[in-house]
Amino acid sequence: MICARLQPAVSGLEQEFPGQVRGRNVDATSQEGRDAVGELGFESHGVVIRDAAGKALWKQADHSVKMEDVRAQLRERLG
Repeated sequence: MICARLQPAVSGLEQEFPGQVRGRNVDATSQEGRDAVGELGFESHGVVIRDAAGKALWKQADHSVKMEDVRAQLRERLG
């Protein structure tokens, strides 16, 4: 699973879920970031959990991001 955006918090998920989660920050002002923001319906940033193929499984946009929600979603999906 891949989580994108939310700087230090995302990198910490790799340690919480070793070998199961890969965190990646994407600059929302880069072309890749702007494309992702538009595709995901974010206003400016957010967090997305993707499967290994890149399909978005869950997302939380902008200032509604709660890391406890992200952790709960990861626990649910990872078993």
